[in-house]
Amino acid sequence: MAETAARALPAPEVPPARAATFREVFADREFRAIWLAEFASVAGDQFARVALTVLVYERTHSPLLTALTYAVSYLPWLVGSLFLSDLADSLPRRDVMIGADLGRMLLVAAMALPGMPLWSLVLLLFAVTTLNAPFQGARSALRAAILPGDRYALGLAVFQITREIGVVGGFAAGGFIVTTLHARNALLIDSATFAASAILLLTAVRRRPAPERHRVSRMAEMAAGLRLVFATYRLRVLMLLGWLAAFYTVAEALAVPYAAQLRHGAVAAGLIFAAGPLGSAVGMVVFTRTVSPPRRMRWMGPMAVAACLLLLLCLSRPGLILLLVILAVSGLLAAYQVAANAAFVMAAPDHRRGQAYAIANGGMMLGQGLVYVLAGAVATVTRTAPAIVVAGSGAVGAALAVWLVLTGRQDSPVTSERGLRTV
Repeated sequence: MAETAARALPAPEVPPARAATFREVFADREFRAIWLAEFASVAGDQFARVALTVLVYERTHSPLLTALTYAVSYLPWLVGSLFLSDLADSLPRRDVMIGADLGRMLLVAAMALPGMPLWSLVLLLFAVTTLNAPFQGARSALRAAILPGDRYALGLAVFQITREIGVVGGFAAGGFIVTTLHARNALLIDSATFAASAILLLTAVRRRPAPERHRVSRMAEMAAGLRLVFATYRLRVLMLLGWLAAFYTVAEALAVPYAAQLRHGAVAAGLIFAAGPLGSAVGMVVFTRTVSPPRRMRWMGPMAVAACLLLLLCLSRPGLILLLVILAVSGLLAAYQVAANAAFVMAAPDHRRGQAYAIANGGMMLGQGLVYVLAGAVATVTRTAPAIVVAGSGAVGAALAVWLVLTGRQDSPVTSERGLRTV
């Protein structure tokens, strides 16, 4: 199977033979600054999500409106990725990140104003999330400049592990903070994390000039970015491998009803939510430290298939403990995302690297939102047990992963940035 994947998936142009070390990555002062800024803002974002949910529910007492307010954070990713992602390559990338931080700081602070109407809160949340696309696109491209070679893959693993820990820990701490300090104070804490991020970037990260490229209209920039990621064989395959996350993480969207099906309560739901991210965090450490860079590329296909296929075990209606093991192992196998993400960023030409990443990441976020809503609708309308829906989602994801592996056999890998193969 590994040999099949080696032929099927696009290989890196010149994969480094030696894996980098965490010591090498954290020795870089600029990386440490970006990492600390990421950790602060991720945790703060979770405080804000909990706080906003509480505010909406306090005013409306409507679970539907509360859920829709939370779900609205997915759509802006598409808007930001399409219309703002080129800023990551048109302006100095550190400046884009600082500007996005300052904008989000002011918008989140405005959400904390007393008496803010509900529609205003939703619009402000939309604006905050829209600014995530240029920020993350610029950050990814800047990170590639700071950490060349395999150091980028390990640095990416550090960021994704930090995000997983920040999400889980932020949600847990967010509930306590909102309870003790009130929702508006939690929003102010989130606003302060963006200020801290901007200060770290300003003081510890060197300003680099924007990549040189021919300036065209905004619509032409958007079209060029979409054409790059969708028409370039190598980038398209790597991006679609990343989008498979929507299928093997669907249990998180159904955590509460799944726990109820198992006759458990909120604690079990929290464990179901955390199992996949925990397995993913462990998997990223193991994958990046024990597997050589060339082998990571060969293993991407089999791991993507297995991460989804493993969910078919849910058809046996396992108990809570076995379910948590299944989800954790699936998350462990999802560590292939580190290789796919790193290869995608390195394969994108530098003058569109930030835009390409933002489009791919925005598509993944939108895809997750759509799959989660569809899974919830299927479970609700058809009264299908969550275990069956999770297994079905895994089956669809596995089929798509196999298709990505098999369709790659007829294509050849990329050998130069200018000659990125298009299909």
